[in-house]
Amino acid sequence: MGMHVQKPRSKAGFRKRKPAARRAAKRKPDVKRAIAAVRPRRTRNGQAVNTYHPGPPIDGEAALDAALNALVARDPETIGNILAVAGPPPLRRREAGFEGLVSIIMSQQLSVASARAISARLHERLVPFTPATVCAASDADLKGCGLSAAKVRTLRALSEAMVAGELALDRLGEMAPEEAHRALVAVKGIGPWTADTFLLACLGHPDAFPAGDLALQEAARLALKLETRPDTRALIALGERWRPHRAVAARLLWAYYRAAKGGREGMPLVGKP
Repeated sequence: MGMHVQKPRSKAGFRKRKPAARRAAKRKPDVKRAIAAVRPRRTRNGQAVNTYHPGPPIDGEAALDAALNALVARDPETIGNILAVAGPPPLRRREAGFEGLVSIIMSQQLSVASARAISARLHERLVPFTPATVCAASDADLKGCGLSAAKVRTLRALSEAMVAGELALDRLGEMAPEEAHRALVAVKGIGPWTADTFLLACLGHPDAFPAGDLALQEAARLALKLETRPDTRALIALGERWRPHRAVAARLLWAYYRAAKGGREGMPLVGKP
Protein backbone atom coordinates (compact mmCIF):
# COMPACT_ATOMS: atom_id res chain seq x y z
CA MET A 1 0.00 0.00 0.00
CA GLY A 2 1.54 3.30 -1.06
CA MET A 3 1.65 6.38 1.12
CA HIS A 4 -1.31 8.67 0.60
CA VAL A 5 -0.24 12.19 -0.24
CA GLN A 6 -2.83 14.90 0.28
CA LYS A 7 -3.13 17.02 -2.78
CA PRO A 8 -2.84 20.76 -2.31
CA ARG A 9 -6.05 22.67 -2.56
CA SER A 10 -6.65 24.34 -5.85
CA LYS A 11 -6.82 28.07 -6.19
CA ALA A 12 -10.44 27.63 -7.13
CA GLY A 13 -11.05 25.97 -3.78
CA PHE A 14 -9.63 28.95 -1.98
CA ARG A 15 -11.66 31.34 -4.09
CA LYS A 16 -14.87 29.48 -3.21
CA ARG A 17 -14.28 30.04 0.47
CA LYS A 18 -13.52 33.74 0.30
CA PRO A 19 -17.03 35.00 -0.54
CA ALA A 20 -18.51 32.91 2.31
CA ALA A 21 -15.97 34.32 4.75
CA ARG A 22 -16.70 37.84 3.62
CA ARG A 23 -20.45 37.26 3.98
CA ALA A 24 -19.94 35.89 7.50
CA ALA A 25 -17.89 38.93 8.45
CA LYS A 26 -20.69 41.22 7.32
CA ARG A 27 -23.40 39.50 9.36
CA LYS A 28 -24.92 41.48 12.19
CA PRO A 29 -23.63 40.35 15.59
CA ASP A 30 -25.99 38.26 17.68
CA VAL A 31 -26.50 38.86 21.39
CA LYS A 32 -23.90 36.29 22.45
CA ARG A 33 -21.20 38.02 20.42
CA ALA A 34 -22.32 41.44 21.58
CA ILE A 35 -22.02 40.61 25.30
CA ALA A 36 -18.92 38.40 25.03
CA ALA A 37 -16.64 41.20 26.19
CA VAL A 38 -19.03 42.59 28.78
CA ARG A 39 -19.85 40.75 32.00
CA PRO A 40 -22.39 41.62 34.72
CA ARG A 41 -20.84 42.85 37.97
CA ARG A 42 -21.53 39.53 39.68
CA THR A 43 -23.85 36.53 39.51
CA ARG A 44 -25.87 34.62 42.06
CA ASN A 45 -26.79 31.02 41.20
CA GLY A 46 -25.98 31.78 37.60
CA GLN A 47 -28.29 34.80 37.47
CA ALA A 48 -27.15 38.34 36.71
CA VAL A 49 -27.39 40.69 39.66
CA ASN A 50 -28.33 44.29 38.98
CA THR A 51 -26.19 46.40 41.29
CA TYR A 52 -26.13 50.20 41.33
CA HIS A 53 -23.30 52.70 41.14
CA PRO A 54 -23.73 55.63 43.53
CA GLY A 55 -24.10 59.15 42.22
CA PRO A 56 -26.11 62.36 42.47
CA PRO A 57 -29.85 61.90 41.88
CA ILE A 58 -31.44 62.94 38.62
CA ASP A 59 -33.94 65.27 40.20
CA GLY A 60 -34.36 67.92 37.52
CA GLU A 61 -33.54 68.98 33.98
CA ALA A 62 -30.12 70.34 34.95
CA ALA A 63 -29.13 67.03 36.55
CA LEU A 64 -30.44 65.13 33.51
CA ASP A 65 -28.42 67.32 31.12
CA ALA A 66 -25.25 66.85 33.16
CA ALA A 67 -25.71 63.08 33.29
CA LEU A 68 -26.46 62.93 29.55
CA ASN A 69 -23.26 64.84 28.76
CA ALA A 70 -21.29 62.44 30.96
CA LEU A 71 -22.90 59.45 29.23
CA VAL A 72 -22.02 60.80 25.77
CA ALA A 73 -18.42 61.28 26.90
CA ARG A 74 -18.34 57.70 28.19
CA ASP A 75 -19.71 56.07 25.01
CA PRO A 76 -19.63 58.75 22.31
CA GLU A 77 -20.22 56.59 19.24
CA THR A 78 -23.15 54.46 20.44
CA ILE A 79 -24.86 57.13 22.53
CA GLY A 80 -24.20 59.75 19.86
CA ASN A 81 -25.95 57.60 17.25
CA ILE A 82 -28.90 56.93 19.56
CA LEU A 83 -29.15 60.61 20.48
CA ALA A 84 -29.16 61.61 16.82
CA VAL A 85 -32.31 59.53 16.27
CA ALA A 86 -34.07 60.01 19.61
CA GLY A 87 -33.14 63.54 20.58
CA PRO A 88 -32.66 64.55 24.24
CA PRO A 89 -34.69 62.24 26.52
CA PRO A 90 -37.47 63.62 28.75
CA LEU A 91 -37.06 63.63 32.53
CA ARG A 92 -40.39 61.97 33.36
CA ARG A 93 -40.22 62.05 37.14
CA ARG A 94 -43.01 60.49 39.21
CA GLU A 95 -44.09 61.15 42.77
CA ALA A 96 -41.81 59.22 45.14
CA GLY A 97 -44.53 57.58 47.22
CA PHE A 98 -47.68 55.51 47.07
CA GLU A 99 -49.22 57.23 44.06
CA GLY A 100 -45.98 57.07 42.09
CA LEU A 101 -45.55 53.34 42.70
CA VAL A 102 -49.22 52.65 41.95
CA SER A 103 -48.85 54.60 38.71
CA ILE A 104 -45.97 52.35 37.65
CA ILE A 105 -47.93 49.21 38.53
CA MET A 106 -51.01 50.42 36.68
CA SER A 107 -49.03 51.41 33.59
CA GLN A 108 -47.43 48.03 33.15
CA GLN A 109 -48.20 46.54 29.71
CA LEU A 110 -50.82 49.19 29.01
CA SER A 111 -50.96 52.21 26.75
CA VAL A 112 -50.51 55.57 28.43
CA ALA A 113 -54.15 56.47 27.67
CA SER A 114 -55.47 53.27 29.28
CA ALA A 115 -53.27 53.69 32.35
CA ARG A 116 -54.42 57.28 32.83
CA ALA A 117 -58.08 56.28 32.52
CA ILE A 118 -57.67 53.58 35.18
CA SER A 119 -55.83 55.99 37.47
CA ALA A 120 -58.59 58.58 37.09
CA ARG A 121 -61.27 56.02 38.01
CA LEU A 122 -59.26 54.90 41.06
CA HIS A 123 -59.06 58.47 42.31
CA GLU A 124 -62.76 59.04 41.68
CA ARG A 125 -63.93 55.92 43.53
CA LEU A 126 -61.39 55.80 46.38
CA VAL A 127 -61.35 59.15 48.15
CA PRO A 128 -58.82 59.88 49.48
CA PHE A 129 -56.63 57.57 47.45
CA THR A 130 -54.49 56.00 50.18
CA PRO A 131 -53.33 52.52 51.20
CA ALA A 132 -56.11 52.45 53.84
CA THR A 133 -58.90 53.16 51.33
CA VAL A 134 -57.51 50.51 48.98
CA CYS A 135 -57.53 47.97 51.81
CA ALA A 136 -61.15 48.86 52.59
CA ALA A 137 -62.27 48.53 48.95
CA SER A 138 -63.65 45.27 47.59
CA ASP A 139 -62.11 43.39 44.69
CA ALA A 140 -65.22 44.28 42.69
CA ASP A 141 -64.60 47.98 43.35
CA LEU A 142 -61.02 47.72 42.14
CA LYS A 143 -61.86 45.60 39.10
CA GLY A 144 -64.58 48.10 38.27
CA CYS A 145 -61.83 50.70 37.78
CA GLY A 146 -60.35 48.55 35.02
CA LEU A 147 -57.74 46.61 36.97
CA SER A 148 -56.92 43.03 36.08
CA ALA A 149 -57.11 40.38 38.81
CA ALA A 150 -53.30 40.30 39.00
CA LYS A 151 -53.07 44.07 39.49
CA VAL A 152 -55.80 43.98 42.11
CA ARG A 153 -53.74 41.46 44.07
CA THR A 154 -50.57 43.56 43.71
CA LEU A 155 -52.29 46.81 44.70
CA ARG A 156 -53.88 45.15 47.71
CA ALA A 157 -50.59 43.51 48.79
CA LEU A 158 -48.80 46.87 48.50
CA SER A 159 -51.49 48.70 50.47
CA GLU A 160 -51.57 46.06 53.20
CA ALA A 161 -47.77 46.13 53.53
CA MET A 162 -47.83 49.91 53.94
CA VAL A 163 -50.72 49.91 56.45
CA ALA A 164 -48.95 47.20 58.47
CA GLY A 165 -45.72 49.22 58.48
CA GLU A 166 -43.84 46.53 56.56
CA LEU A 167 -42.98 48.92 53.71
CA ALA A 168 -42.21 52.62 54.21
CA LEU A 169 -41.93 54.19 50.77
CA ASP A 170 -40.86 57.54 52.24
CA ARG A 171 -37.72 55.91 53.63
CA LEU A 172 -36.57 54.13 50.48
CA GLY A 173 -34.65 57.17 49.26
CA GLU A 174 -32.52 57.04 52.41
CA MET A 175 -31.53 53.41 51.80
CA ALA A 176 -28.85 51.94 49.58
CA PRO A 177 -30.53 51.22 46.24
CA GLU A 178 -29.98 47.47 46.57
CA GLU A 179 -31.71 47.57 49.97
CA ALA A 180 -34.60 49.65 48.59
CA HIS A 181 -34.92 47.20 45.72
CA ARG A 182 -35.13 44.26 48.14
CA ALA A 183 -37.78 46.03 50.21
CA LEU A 184 -39.96 46.55 47.13
CA VAL A 185 -39.69 43.04 45.69
CA ALA A 186 -40.56 41.60 49.12
CA VAL A 187 -44.15 42.71 48.37
CA LYS A 188 -46.03 40.01 46.50
CA GLY A 189 -46.62 41.06 42.90
CA ILE A 190 -43.78 43.59 42.76
CA GLY A 191 -40.88 42.27 40.73
CA PRO A 192 -37.45 43.56 39.68
CA TRP A 193 -38.81 45.61 36.78
CA THR A 194 -41.27 47.52 38.97
CA ALA A 195 -38.61 48.08 41.64
CA ASP A 196 -36.01 49.33 39.16
CA THR A 197 -38.54 51.62 37.49
CA PHE A 198 -39.46 53.09 40.89
CA LEU A 199 -35.77 53.71 41.64
CA LEU A 200 -35.38 55.44 38.27
CA ALA A 201 -38.60 57.42 37.86
CA CYS A 202 -39.53 58.14 41.48
CA LEU A 203 -36.26 58.23 43.42
CA GLY A 204 -34.17 59.56 40.54
CA HIS A 205 -31.34 57.07 41.04
CA PRO A 206 -28.74 57.75 38.31
CA ASP A 207 -27.82 54.10 37.72
CA ALA A 208 -31.22 52.37 37.94
CA PHE A 209 -31.75 50.18 34.90
CA PRO A 210 -35.01 48.20 34.35
CA ALA A 211 -33.37 45.57 32.15
CA GLY A 212 -36.57 43.49 32.09
CA ASP A 213 -38.39 46.22 30.14
CA LEU A 214 -39.46 44.94 26.72
CA ALA A 215 -39.21 48.37 25.10
CA LEU A 216 -35.65 48.81 26.39
CA GLN A 217 -34.71 45.37 25.09
CA GLU A 218 -36.16 46.07 21.66
CA ALA A 219 -34.56 49.52 21.53
CA ALA A 220 -31.18 47.96 22.35
CA ARG A 221 -31.67 45.41 19.56
CA LEU A 222 -32.39 48.16 17.05
CA ALA A 223 -29.77 50.64 18.25
CA LEU A 224 -26.97 48.09 18.59
CA LYS A 225 -28.01 46.19 15.42
CA LEU A 226 -28.38 42.86 17.21
CA GLU A 227 -29.90 39.87 15.46
CA THR A 228 -32.19 39.05 18.37
CA ARG A 229 -33.71 41.01 21.23
CA PRO A 230 -31.53 40.71 24.35
CA ASP A 231 -33.16 39.18 27.40
CA THR A 232 -32.86 40.68 30.88
CA ARG A 233 -29.48 39.14 31.64
CA ALA A 234 -28.04 40.14 28.28
CA LEU A 235 -29.29 43.72 28.62
CA ILE A 236 -27.74 44.01 32.09
CA ALA A 237 -24.44 42.92 30.53
CA LEU A 238 -24.78 45.35 27.64
CA GLY A 239 -25.64 48.15 30.04
CA GLU A 240 -22.34 47.79 31.88
CA ARG A 241 -20.76 50.13 29.34
CA TRP A 242 -23.06 52.93 30.52
CA ARG A 243 -22.36 52.82 34.26
CA PRO A 244 -22.79 54.96 36.32
CA HIS A 245 -25.36 56.65 34.06
CA ARG A 246 -27.61 53.73 33.13
CA ALA A 247 -30.78 55.59 34.12
CA VAL A 248 -30.05 58.16 31.42
CA ALA A 249 -29.26 55.37 28.97
CA ALA A 250 -32.66 53.84 29.78
CA ARG A 251 -34.44 57.15 29.19
CA LEU A 252 -32.56 57.54 25.91
CA LEU A 253 -33.42 54.01 24.78
CA TRP A 254 -37.09 54.61 25.56
CA ALA A 255 -36.95 57.77 23.45
CA TYR A 256 -35.18 55.83 20.68
CA TYR A 257 -37.87 53.16 20.81
CA ARG A 258 -40.55 55.79 20.41
CA ALA A 259 -38.76 57.37 17.44
CA ALA A 260 -38.15 53.97 15.82
CA LYS A 261 -41.83 53.09 16.18
CA GLY A 262 -42.93 56.23 14.40
CA GLY A 263 -43.66 58.36 17.44
CA ARG A 264 -45.60 55.77 19.44
CA GLU A 265 -45.21 56.20 23.18
CA GLY A 266 -41.86 54.72 24.19
CA MET A 267 -42.28 54.63 27.95
CA PRO A 268 -45.72 53.28 28.73
CA LEU A 269 -43.77 51.16 31.19
CA VAL A 270 -44.21 47.92 29.35
CA GLY A 271 -41.84 45.71 31.30
CA LYS A 272 -42.35 42.59 33.36
CA PRO A 273 -43.46 42.94 36.99
